[in-house]
This record gives sequence, C-alpha cells and structure tokens, in this order.
Amino acid sequence: MHVEQLTCSIGAELSGVSLADAAHDEGLFAEIRQLLLTHKVLFLRDQDISRADHVTFARRFGELEDHPVAGSDPEHPGLVRIYKNPNQPNDRYENAWHTDATWREVPPMGCVLRCVECPPVGGDTMWANMALAYENLPSEIKEKIEGLRARHSIEASFGAAMPIEKRLALKAQYPDAEHPVVRTHPETGEKVLFVNAFTTHFSNFHTAKNVRFGQDANPGASDLLRYLVSQVYIPEYQVRWRWKKNSVAIWDNRSTQHYAVMDYPPCVRQMERAGIIGDKPY
Repeated sequence: MHVEQLTCSIGAELSGVSLADAAHDEGLFAEIRQLLLTHKVLFLRDQDISRADHVTFARRFGELEDHPVAGSDPEHPGLVRIYKNPNQPNDRYENAWHTDATWREVPPMGCVLRCVECPPVGGDTMWANMALAYENLPSEIKEKIEGLRARHSIEASFGAAMPIEKRLALKAQYPDAEHPVVRTHPETGEKVLFVNAFTTHFSNFHTAKNVRFGQDANPGASDLLRYLVSQVYIPEYQVRWRWKKNSVAIWDNRSTQHYAVMDYPPCVRQMERAGIIGDKPY
C-alpha cells in the first residue's frame, strides 16, 4: 500500500490496496484505521467492490446506521443511497459545510462513501480539518468558548421544507441534540471545533460572565457562533477530491466537516455511503 499526503493539513490517497481485502484482513484494516486518525480523510481509486464488501469493510469500524430522510439500499441496511438526477430539485443539504448527523445525540464516528456514477466534471467534495481549526483559534476565543454547549437540529435543516406536521413529527423523533462546542476526540485526544450548519444556537451562553446587557446576548452569541462556523471556510484547513467511478472516501466524522459541491446539474451523480455509529461527544 502506498500513501500520498494530499495537503499539509488533511487528506491522503491510498493506492495498491483493495477495500474488499481490507474488509477481511485484520492487519491491513488496522493500518488503514491508523492512517485515518492521522490524515482524517482517506481516498482510494478503482474500488470496483460489491455493496456487500462496502458494508463489510465499513462495519470493521462499528455498526452502521440508517438515515431518517435519505433512503438506504433495501438489501444492505445502513448503505445510504445519495442519488441525484436532472429531474430532482436541488435539495440544499449537501452543499453546506457540515459534520454528518450532529443532530443525533450520538453522531456518526465516520463514513465510507463510494462513487457509483458521477459527471465527467464537477460534483467534487471538500473536507476540512476541525482539530486544526480549533488549534489556530486566538487564545481569547478559546477561553470564551471553553465549556460552551450548542444545539444541533434536524428540524431546522432537513425538516425546514417539510409541511409543519411532518416537520414537528421529525423533531419529536429527533429532538435537538446538545453537544460541546469543543469536543475531545476519543482516540487521539485532540480538541475539535464542533459547530457546523446543523448548529442553531448556544444553550448556556447567557451567564453573568458573558452578558452585561441584552446586546451581549443577542447578537453577541449569534456573532460568536457565526465566527466559529466560518473557520471551516479557511482554505489552509481543506482538501478537495475529484470523484471518478469507483472512487472511495473514508472520513473521520468526529474531527472534520465536508461540503459536496453542487455545480454539476443537470448531470447524474450516484453515491453510496455507509455511516458508522459513533459515541456521545464530550
């Protein structure tokens, strides 16, 4: 297996390896897992593997989860089909910087995404290193956000365009989750900036330490959240991947955000993603 680092901050491409083999080879899988912790997102080309191998490999990391809005392959639960075609309206969900499913109390540990079909050009995906984003924050901002917690909502994102009854039912099924603004990576110990497009507001900002007058609370809190969310836009934290058929990306959802570039309509783009159940952020 050959490892080529793609940027100074995030991402590496693996070659000379098949995920179908790694699904059944404990030593090879352990090596890939360690590389994932180091580079945060791994890329592979020419992975003409079966859906069963895709699922088996992803399950080496942990059990898989379904998505309440996106559909899964009926024969392989947990393999979510992200299929786009010219007859579909832009769904507005993928082309925003986000960490998958932080609206869950227990967001995914990571994902394995394979390209089934893609446009000849366009439809790239970008990832950002949110551990580095936290590390580079000014010290006064780190001090200000220490101990802060924030709410993450499926209702305000996937549910926003639904009829009100369906939206409220979705919120009842998945109430807003509360997570630390800075989470600790459970395997590396890194501190990670953990706010994204699903984050709606801080839940414990309004204290005597932070608020003298109403103006400190609003827009003070929203301005701080906007500043934190904007850190993902910095190019030095990012890597961009151009998809080809049978390309695969494996990412650590605990320390990254990603953005699917929606520049390809009216082309077809079909992706299949296995999301791995994670642990409660702390």
